[in-house]
Amino acid sequence: MELGKLEDYESKMTQYAEKIIELTREIEILEKKPDASNDAALEALEVKIKQVEALIKELQLSLKSSTAVFESLHREVTVMIGTLDQLEKTHDKNLVLLTRREYIRIQMELEECERRHQELFNPNIGSCVHAGIIKVSKPIVSQLNAHLTTSYIYGGWGKDSKPIRDRESMYWFSADSGSYINDIRFYTNYKNLVLRRPFLHHTIPNDWRGIGSNYIVRDNTLYYQNYSPLGLTKYNFTSARYESRVIPAASQTFSYAKFSHQIFDFAADETGLWVTFATDESNGKMVVAKINEESFGIEEQWQTSLYKPSINNVFMVCGVLYAVRTVDIQNEEIFFMFDTKTKQEKQISILFERFQDKYSNLDYNPADQKLYMYNDGYYVNYHLWFNHTAEATAEPPFALNKTEPNLKM
Repeated sequence: MELGKLEDYESKMTQYAEKIIELTREIEILEKKPDASNDAALEALEVKIKQVEALIKELQLSLKSSTAVFESLHREVTVMIGTLDQLEKTHDKNLVLLTRREYIRIQMELEECERRHQELFNPNIGSCVHAGIIKVSKPIVSQLNAHLTTSYIYGGWGKDSKPIRDRESMYWFSADSGSYINDIRFYTNYKNLVLRRPFLHHTIPNDWRGIGSNYIVRDNTLYYQNYSPLGLTKYNFTSARYESRVIPAASQTFSYAKFSHQIFDFAADETGLWVTFATDESNGKMVVAKINEESFGIEEQWQTSLYKPSINNVFMVCGVLYAVRTVDIQNEEIFFMFDTKTKQEKQISILFERFQDKYSNLDYNPADQKLYMYNDGYYVNYHLWFNHTAEATAEPPFALNKTEPNLKM
């Protein structure tokens, strides 16, 4: 019952964020063209603000809480309604600017509320003291990608799995209608992601062109599959330097079930950086390899019994490989796990819903313990629950950045 309440709360928080962003757009229009506003438009805007106020009350009831965050949000919306009352009478541009500033402040309150929610949802972020995944939430859909088209089916999105200082809230996105990796965009926070306002748009030069969708961002570095020669590539945005590696044993024959060209699949978890691939020698069975982030070389690798063309994607959590396959037109299943510490593998069954039919990228992020999926052009993510009641596994060899305010060890 408590888990159900948290899922319901996450859904309501998403609704709230969308409403705040929509209202922010309308306030920006008023700011730019104050003379174009009329009584009807201002009245409609006031109604929407009151709807947000009602949603805040609903959130309070859903959590049976009267926390300072919710009380503050309620006060801010009350002030905004009063400001709009004056705006209706005067059409004063200064009041419009004041209202916009109040929206920015309430957005900051929203981010604080999300941080508090994250601590409630996953109080052990950064820790591997659990016995694996036991549940996946319903899909949380942000919106269509920044290109506003469903034809961009190849791609990925998410957050840096090991964010540098002051980039903890940053999101990234890259996609194309073909299977090539041509560029990547970065957004300071969730709001700017949804508003399609990148602070950095990096174009990959032709000599370093990538292919496939199984790329990630870690420690301000993009890791992806190089087009020619086929191999591993990384680009560090701090040093502005490219670097590549070739793995001769990796086969170009075996890809995932629903998308071609997915030869190498990068992943990150609490223990570091990984890459998976299949080999001709093993007739398409999956190999898990640990990457040294400094040298960009392979430290160790493990052979599994998992046949790569039979699955849709894999991801890593605390040194454990999880494989996903399609069950029916609506559901996916995490059906296989391989523990690199014990070299043991087993069949499991954890079902979760897709939003659309196909997805080209599915990755776990240890910084917030979420799965990020790029699903037929849409940004989708999932919360995970872990088995903390069973015998715990060992702690990861290093902890996440302790200076990050939203991480709790």
